Amino acid sequence: MSGFAPPRAARPRLLGRTAVNAVVGLSVLYTLLPVLWLVLAAAKNRDALFSSDLLSLGDFSLADNISTLFATQDGIYGRWYVNSLLYAVLGAALGSMVSVACGYAFDKYRFRGKEKLFGLVLAGVMVPPTVLALPLYLMASEVGVVNTFWSVFIPVLFNPFGVYLGRVFSQGYVPDEVLEAARVDGAGELASYFRVALRMLGPGVVTVFLFQLTAIWNNFFLPMVMLSDQSLFPVSLGLYIWNSSAVVTPDYYPVVITGSLLAVLPLIVAFVLLQRYWKSGLTAGSVK
Repeated sequence: MSGFAPPRAARPRLLGRTAVNAVVGLSVLYTLLPVLWLVLAAAKNRDALFSSDLLSLGDFSLADNISTLFATQDGIYGRWYVNSLLYAVLGAALGSMVSVACGYAFDKYRFRGKEKLFGLVLAGVMVPPTVLALPLYLMASEVGVVNTFWSVFIPVLFNPFGVYLGRVFSQGYVPDEVLEAARVDGAGELASYFRVALRMLGPGVVTVFLFQLTAIWNNFFLPMVMLSDQSLFPVSLGLYIWNSSAVVTPDYYPVVITGSLLAVLPLIVAFVLLQRYWKSGLTAGSVK
């Protein structure tokens, strides 16, 4: 008797699964190869960086590169790093609270022109941030906050996409019956939101926070337009300036690459620590 042969109906399914696994594998490889190159390049000195054996595991000098990085220009990279943490972490924390609160209001309250106003919010999602940089600069110039911390920090607090997600999370996580029960027990609107709804919206707040954290940390064009004082630069803009200088002074290449490696660490840490809440937040509204 011949060996077992899979049914004909199972063959297309097997081929489809193989194709999907192949695509996923290529995607992972495409994503991880630049990260591997960055890690290995950050561990090389300038001579090894431009040699043909960049992917070798010898000639490690990561500690020296880090020391050089924080000593360049009197350690201004550390200031840029702190600036980015303030812009991104504090901005994402406050911005996510604002976005979720707005989304909650759009979901739970009835007011005149609600859907039209929400349509404007959705229209704002489709506007590229670079288009808004010049109007924001003119507005900041009018109030005299150009080249200050606030010229970059205040605009990142408002995110139309975060408002949209906040409404989705409110619909998926906060039943109207729970709010009615809180009102019957004598809780006001603010108490119902902060003591009841906000606790249910925890995964949504974390998800919006991660989206805004990534967007603010990688924000480049707005700081470039608003800031001229290097002590206020975020890491993204500071590394761009150094990379431009590396064309004339190649000694900047190792510090740019090492600085780029350190720049991705906060995002990795944030996603690793908050991934449990983030994954649950992505399923908001999927099950009724």
